[in-house]
Amino acid sequence: MSSDEQVGDTSGQGGRLLGWVFRNLAGPSQVQGAVQGGSRLAREAWKQDLERRKQWSREQRELKRARREARRAGGDGQP
Repeated sequence: MSSDEQVGDTSGQGGRLLGWVFRNLAGPSQVQGAVQGGSRLAREAWKQDLERRKQWSREQRELKRARREARRAGGDGQP
């Protein structure tokens, strides 16, 4: 192979096969009805859902921390 021979697609699109896969299977993301374009009620519901998810994550971290502390306290040879 000579050094001036081009290998692959240099346009950054991944070549013919990946281009076809993206256009026909993966496709670009759809933004119709996204939160930014939704109603005020939809945005508020989204914010509430996000806050519930954050609260759940905080609770899970606290449970994990409490279990870890309990193992440390009970793991020093005391029953």
